[in-house]
Amino acid sequence: MRKIVVIGGVAGGMSFAARMRRLDETAEIIVIEKSGFVSYANCGLPYYLGGVIEKEESLLLQTPSSLFKRFRLDVRVDTEVLSIDRTSKTVAVLNHADGSKYSIDFDYLVLSPGAAPIRPSLPGIERTLSLRNIEDVKKLFQVATDHPKNAVVIGGGFIGVEMAENLTHRGIPTSIVEAQDQVLMPLDPEMVSFIHAELVKKGVRLYLGSALSEITANSVKLANGVEIEAELVIMAIGVRPEVTLAKAAGLAIGERGGIKVDEYHRTSDPSIYAVGDAVEKKDALDGSAALVPLANIANRHGRVIADHIAGKNIRRIDAQGTAIVKVFDLTIASSGWNEKRLKAAGREFLAIHSHPASHAGYYPGAQGMSLKLLVDPTSEKIIGVQGVGGEGVDKRIDVIATAMRGGITAPELADLELAYAPPYGSAKDPVNMLGYIAENVLSGITPTIQWSAVDEWISDGFPIIDVRSESEVAGGSIPVAINIPIDDIRQRKAELPLGKILVTCQVGQRGHAATRLLREMGYDAYNLDGGYMTWSNSPAHSKITHEQKVGK
Repeated sequence: MRKIVVIGGVAGGMSFAARMRRLDETAEIIVIEKSGFVSYANCGLPYYLGGVIEKEESLLLQTPSSLFKRFRLDVRVDTEVLSIDRTSKTVAVLNHADGSKYSIDFDYLVLSPGAAPIRPSLPGIERTLSLRNIEDVKKLFQVATDHPKNAVVIGGGFIGVEMAENLTHRGIPTSIVEAQDQVLMPLDPEMVSFIHAELVKKGVRLYLGSALSEITANSVKLANGVEIEAELVIMAIGVRPEVTLAKAAGLAIGERGGIKVDEYHRTSDPSIYAVGDAVEKKDALDGSAALVPLANIANRHGRVIADHIAGKNIRRIDAQGTAIVKVFDLTIASSGWNEKRLKAAGREFLAIHSHPASHAGYYPGAQGMSLKLLVDPTSEKIIGVQGVGGEGVDKRIDVIATAMRGGITAPELADLELAYAPPYGSAKDPVNMLGYIAENVLSGITPTIQWSAVDEWISDGFPIIDVRSESEVAGGSIPVAINIPIDDIRQRKAELPLGKILVTCQVGQRGHAATRLLREMGYDAYNLDGGYMTWSNSPAHSKITHEQKVGK
């Protein structure tokens, strides 16, 4: 009979324990959880704080008694493992309820300690609260119920923007402080401007590009000298792998600071496994070590460990980093690498932007979205995708993330037979359209220029032709662009300048048609990828002003 001790519950630990029981009825499985709750929906915590999830019990998935009744798991909450003795294969345990200490022997040990919030050593940091578990949300809920006059969230990552949204739902004026010049770092600058606009629209004040320097009794001070009133301060600048026990036990720690594991999630000690946010994963694109604190991959890797202990065949699962977040009326999702990371790694890529509707435009209720596809120009493989918009973003990113996992190339997205009816999509789905665009660009049929190259294009003296209608151009256009509507190009050929021509429209579709026409007419024409909409949402041209980005 195997004796297995699991340190830490929630996603990874409980996924392992339940799967292990289904594979081995005779194993003795003991789960040690430091907090008072072993199985809960931690991704739902911000929405409980905001009142969207009304009952605390809705967050509790399982209890020690329910887990024992169904799986015969020995779950011990409010209990902490103090140390691991690898030689004797025992763990030293402290029961917080009565103060008793004892040891447990094991045949296999599974580490699932999670990650801890990063708390920089700054004056006043002890006044801040964070959100990682049920105990944290109870504290925050009590403070929010007292309705503080204002709140400041330090950090503009996924948890930070979710916290800002839910505090705003409670009627608490909220600000976000982010040391970088944007929130949600997985997105590229021209994509994140939509989120900045949505946050400002909903009343959240943004303080971007300056780090926190001090927290006083009723304010936070930034490195640039700005001081913000703050009755409630929430620290959400990220998490670090919790590796204290692993380090003390002499287990190998990887280059990113997480527990180092092999493809079976074994640590440097073959009788000890590790899973979840504390563990370094292998990046699906380049095989490098990666920290990916996501629940779905923790659940999947917990199952991998159980299968390996039980002697089942294992499929290696590398981390793609597919994630999604809601920010008021927007959905934001991504998978793979972004442009910033590709440039930093010196990798070649092709970027494609599109701005489709969620379903057929003639059916009521269609909502806009913006998609960005990143493609390896040699292999034509998809290496990253980002989406921002209303309904339908999640579906498109999930389809493309699946295509990435399956090795479907960017042009092959055009071949996918996706469910279509007017309330749900278009005959040419936004995913299919990305495939068509990729095929056109990669084959050289329609060469494109990126929004970031427009200024250089202008400074080099090359012309820009805006092929939208006069009324559209009146609503905003690229300076120096010459307006020749697409339907007038043939008869106004004499007005076209010689040499290179950059063509722009609203989103790139008419620009593609006009570019093809001009090239057939002998001109060296290029289409502005993503059109005026992409260019106008780039950092230098976004409707969100510098003043709004620094909280004014």
